[in-house]
Amino acid sequence: MEHTFEHIAILLIQIAFIFVIAKIAGELCDRVIKIPSVLGELSVGIALSPFALGAIEIPIIGSISGAITDNLKTGHFAIPVEPEIWFLGQIGAVILLFNSGLETDLKLFLKYSKQATIVAIGGMVFPFILGLAVMVAFGYSDNFGDTKAIFMGTVLTATSIGITVRVLNELKKLSSPDGITVLGAAVLDDVLGILLLTIVVGMTSSEKNLALIDISIIIVKTLGFWLGLTIIGRLLSNQISKVFVKFQSGGSLIVLSLSLAFISSGVAEFFGIAMIIGAFSIGIALSGTELGEKIEKPMHDVSAIFVPIFFVTTGMLVDLTTIASYWQFGAILSIAGIIGKVFGSGAAGILAGFKPKESLKIGFGMLPRGEVALIMAAIGIASGALTKNLYGAVIMMTFITTLLAPIVLSYLYKTDNQK
Repeated sequence: MEHTFEHIAILLIQIAFIFVIAKIAGELCDRVIKIPSVLGELSVGIALSPFALGAIEIPIIGSISGAITDNLKTGHFAIPVEPEIWFLGQIGAVILLFNSGLETDLKLFLKYSKQATIVAIGGMVFPFILGLAVMVAFGYSDNFGDTKAIFMGTVLTATSIGITVRVLNELKKLSSPDGITVLGAAVLDDVLGILLLTIVVGMTSSEKNLALIDISIIIVKTLGFWLGLTIIGRLLSNQISKVFVKFQSGGSLIVLSLSLAFISSGVAEFFGIAMIIGAFSIGIALSGTELGEKIEKPMHDVSAIFVPIFFVTTGMLVDLTTIASYWQFGAILSIAGIIGKVFGSGAAGILAGFKPKESLKIGFGMLPRGEVALIMAAIGIASGALTKNLYGAVIMMTFITTLLAPIVLSYLYKTDNQK
């Protein structure tokens, strides 16, 4: 029991340390360097990872990810963050997307759903093809049907909704036509990416092509649940709102609403869909209701607590040692990753009717890979679809695209404001 309380005490100090450092870094980025604060939080995570300063024993605080580092040294893959801190980060991700759903104008979202679908397809097809081509061209795969090539193509299709949403929120562009399109495309990109990932992992584990019936079941289950949750949530949203607003005790609306978001997120995971998609779906279902309007502002305060932890833990996934070892192929993969998303999504934006400048914003809005690509790469290592050198290249590509996108997006929108 004494050991448990000691662990909790150390954990509380570690979390406080993360809070303070993340907020300081965010303020410096926002007010001094004039770049999105999310970059400060990601940078703190990279610095505190077990591959950098996080492995150092600090008096009282200890090593933020020492236990996980030991696990990594044995050769068994694990997420390089203390489980409790990782859990808080995942709560932050759920709250971020739930809040984004609440703030989304559903009518505008549906209005641009066609454009979002076109952008999502463009942002998946082109990077996927480039991923295959790079793997074959540099001798990592013998042909386009090789599992490693297909897996790398799948990783390049990833888009981090969390990072894109945070940047658009800070720039107050989440409800703009291009912002709504990016948000819708990123959600669809995530769902389709999960489909691809599930199929490829199935091919790797079975060492053969999945039967058409298996692929069909995966597609129907994933898309069916996502659409079902969104539609049912919308149909019941007014009834849920009427019941919840009857609660008068302090904080009841926030607690009940978050409970709904957590349930939706958990059920989504059981159906093989990312938690954040479940949170976003129920958030957008409640948008525009009396409940949604009442909790939207208080949710910002809740977000301010948990969301920075999510970006810090995302940064902790970056292994700088693998980048140093495999930087040549990592640089090539990064170029392919940038061209694939910016050109694929941007060209699709033009096809969808946007002007070149707006299409460029859409392209860079779809660029950050963030935690999505890192988790995909982790699954690749665990399943045997990726080797260590390929994993290092993915880390570098993710690092570059995640840092580049907020800077370019911020610049593009600020040049608009100066006109």
